[in-house]
Amino acid sequence: MGGGVVTLFVCGDVMLGRGVDQVLPHPGDPALRESWIRDARAYVELAEAARGPIPAPVPPAWPWGEALRTLEREAPDVRIVNLETSVTGSDTFAPDKEIHYRMHPANVAALAVGRPDVCVLANNHVLDFGRPGLLETLDSLRDARLRIAGAGRNAEEAYAPAVCPVTAGSRVLVFALGMASSGIPPSWAATADRAGVAYVPEPTQEAAALTVGRVQQVRCPGDVVVVSVHWGSNWGYHVPREQTRFAHLLVDGGVDVVHGHSSHHPRRVEVYRGRLILYGCGDFIDDYEGISGYEEYRDDLRPAYFVTLEADTGRLADLRVVTLVARRMRLEQAGEEDRAWLRATLGRLSTGLVITTGPGGALVAVPAAAGQGA
Repeated sequence: MGGGVVTLFVCGDVMLGRGVDQVLPHPGDPALRESWIRDARAYVELAEAARGPIPAPVPPAWPWGEALRTLEREAPDVRIVNLETSVTGSDTFAPDKEIHYRMHPANVAALAVGRPDVCVLANNHVLDFGRPGLLETLDSLRDARLRIAGAGRNAEEAYAPAVCPVTAGSRVLVFALGMASSGIPPSWAATADRAGVAYVPEPTQEAAALTVGRVQQVRCPGDVVVVSVHWGSNWGYHVPREQTRFAHLLVDGGVDVVHGHSSHHPRRVEVYRGRLILYGCGDFIDDYEGISGYEEYRDDLRPAYFVTLEADTGRLADLRVVTLVARRMRLEQAGEEDRAWLRATLGRLSTGLVITTGPGGALVAVPAAAGQGA
């Protein structure tokens, strides 16, 4: 943090389970219960057929690839990821669920190497192996000294923010919520005496008011507040009006950044009252290479968002988007054509921003009024 600003790194889903877990140094049981794939190593084979051989076992840094150098260069004050993977050795598959993600606890270094300050857990895969799997996930992350938000041993823990000091007297508070629209079963909700996630059935006015109330209870002068939300469908660019209203109500109540995720590709970016709303950040790390059917959305492109805010007001100063691409379960720098595609797509979808290409090919977005006056 410097010059009166704070910079955050946020991204979409970090899914280190299933096929990714199988190429790491300590792969867990590859058994799956999916309708068409029963062995996680098949996802490795699909990726290799699409992009070339993966030199398994790979070091823990492999899945992050060029993202690590990008993070060092951009030097964000706080790094926030949505960890959409159970960290467990459990073989108790959650019933009535087709897709299950787990990473062996011995592979937690593959998460820690990215040095996330906050791991968001309010999503539809953190209880894929039941509450014992969730409790092991919580223990594994805490043993690795990684902060969490959005899940806990009870509701008090699940709804509490992760607190990241950035300077003396200044903090970034990260709240996390998971909604039914992303596929989270209601039974996963944390209660007073049951572990689970910070669950929100629908993006209603009442749910927004409850979240704002929690923010106001803990916020102090100088704090920056992020609400990270797992919501919506996997594919398509449509953002329901209810999500937009919910995000606007959060900003009206004092939230500085709404960090939305769940979609497998980027969705609309909005600046509302000077605050940033990301409706869907796309995937970041996963084992989806070689899976066909949605090529039009370019889900192989993996944006890294660097959000710079005015420290005293929380208003957006600028947004840098570094475009990475998934190859062989590793993130590489995207080429000029890929960056141009993402710029055109975000430019078409987004509101309240002027998007240009900056040094090194990163996309640079500034609030429209500031951009037009520059």
